[in-house]
Amino acid sequence: MWCQRLACLLRGRRGSSGHHWPWLPRGPRPILAVPARCHPTAPASPCCAWELHRDHLELRYGSTVMRLDFVWLRDHCRSASCYNAKTKQRSLDTASVDLAIQPQAVRVDETTLFLTWPDGHVTRYGLEWLARNSYEGQKQQVMHPRILWNAEIYQQAQVPSIDCQSFLETDEGLKEFLQNFLLYGIAFVENVTPTKEDTEILAKRISIIRETIYGRMWYFTSDFSRGDTAYTKLALDRHTDTTYFQEPCGIQVFHCLKHEGTGGRTLLVDGFHAAERVLHQAPEHFELLAKVPLKHEYVENVGGCHNHMIGVGPVLNVYPWNNELYLIRYNNYDRAVINTVPHDVVRRWYHAHRALTAELRRPDNELWVKLKPGKVLFVDNWRVLHGREAFTGYRQLCGCYLTRDDVLNTARLLGLQA
Repeated sequence: MWCQRLACLLRGRRGSSGHHWPWLPRGPRPILAVPARCHPTAPASPCCAWELHRDHLELRYGSTVMRLDFVWLRDHCRSASCYNAKTKQRSLDTASVDLAIQPQAVRVDETTLFLTWPDGHVTRYGLEWLARNSYEGQKQQVMHPRILWNAEIYQQAQVPSIDCQSFLETDEGLKEFLQNFLLYGIAFVENVTPTKEDTEILAKRISIIRETIYGRMWYFTSDFSRGDTAYTKLALDRHTDTTYFQEPCGIQVFHCLKHEGTGGRTLLVDGFHAAERVLHQAPEHFELLAKVPLKHEYVENVGGCHNHMIGVGPVLNVYPWNNELYLIRYNNYDRAVINTVPHDVVRRWYHAHRALTAELRRPDNELWVKLKPGKVLFVDNWRVLHGREAFTGYRQLCGCYLTRDDVLNTARLLGLQA
């Protein structure tokens, strides 16, 4: 079709100057270019073809067919007057772009798209850049590469813990730790001095510590000093933390400083693995869990602590352009009254929630680890659920929350995709 359109267009272009391309609006600013092209490129370059429409350019590059709006093409110009290459910031005032803009001329070579605008400004785009940054290109890409796991998959992977000294003093150790964390959602650092101060030094290596209603660095015992089941010796079912925050904390750090007793193993479950199974088995359940907003609530009136937190969001959160899951908000303890769901949806939601819960509670999805002094666990709270078996005796943990943006920033600066 592309080549047939090219032949037709070339014949028309060689005709009278009054020839009008039927899919473009008549007006005083004709587009002076061959509006379709299909030709062999250099051996290393994908085949390229393009076609102009009323309000956008359709560009085929390799296997990707992009539909690039003219306003979008003008807005994203990377010329020196439109984009500051030093600060990586846009200089062009988007509100100044004519929303009916069309290029006066279009040209494509083996690597570059050239557009000339009505004011004479020329925009150049690398075809590879367009393929990566167009909507169609992004749909084919994964924002965060991950390895989904159950207990057997994780154990067989034999993911190594990172030595504390290597973590703190070398970029190689830090990068290996972050790669493990990004892929699996959990990572361990060993040989850490079992104190709150040394745990804080460790945490600050990758992120700013996020101060919350629980403080900056916290001690965690079974003295019920806070209005939360976690401050007891009872077992805790799998959950994610701070679902009652509008933005749940991104990363959680656990360090068991002392345990004089039995039990108390930590439970870890890959929530994304469970959600992926729901998606394949009952996509309508996955869709419902990703669309229905729920309230989570934390009410505390213990001692000098008085808090009332409410967070709203669906159980599953996905990027809308590629349906990639990026956050699971699952906590049966803190889920508030369900009053955001109409009666004709609520029963279907319960069925969907039951399907996800069944997957999360499958024994083969449960990874049990025994935390001990000197071994620090980092958990992706947007992905991995954690729990605890009941315990006896005195057990003291310390830890903190980290800001997700800063952890991902550290990873990107080390060359990782995050």
